[in-house]
Amino acid sequence: MPRALPEPTYRRFVAGLGTLSLRPLDLDADLRTLHGWVTRPYARYWGLLNASLADVRTEYQRIASTAHHRAFLGEHDGRPAFLMERYSPAHDAVGQVYDVAPGDIGMHVLVGPPVAPISGFTAAVFETIMDSLFGDPLVDRVVVEPDVRNTKIQALNARMGFRKHSIVTLPDKQAWLSFCTRDQYADALRMNEVG
Repeated sequence: MPRALPEPTYRRFVAGLGTLSLRPLDLDADLRTLHGWVTRPYARYWGLLNASLADVRTEYQRIASTAHHRAFLGEHDGRPAFLMERYSPAHDAVGQVYDVAPGDIGMHVLVGPPVAPISGFTAAVFETIMDSLFGDPLVDRVVVEPDVRNTKIQALNARMGFRKHSIVTLPDKQAWLSFCTRDQYADALRMNEVG
């Protein structure tokens, strides 16, 4: 009998698209899917292009072993579709390059390869992640640090209300340190609705 997967911690219905949800990553069930995503050329900024299954397992076991970093598998209508990591900047390298404020939460996102392209899907995924993060009353600001070469995610970050702060040097990259408050996100959503 197959083992039950963790229940979603957040679920959102998007008209015309379906249900997007987040659940804790189950490494045994999700390892092959995750490995298939992080080793594709489009995921080069994830830093695991040449990783073996064992390497990916080791990395996500490391994440699971800390109380300061959690990985979630995002699903679209019950099928794996994206990965989100939520972490405490105070316990991460990024916390060494800026003054971490109470209420800061770090976030990483990776959208899996589409079965068939869906217009607006990545934006809906990003909104789902931001809504889930700001659904936590202890979160005041989301922190991201994309590679300076990753212009696609920088554009999406800007569309969702992130403001670039500075280019910082992290152990594995030069990154655009960027922040988004609740108000900036709400303003961005209103602007996106207007067009």
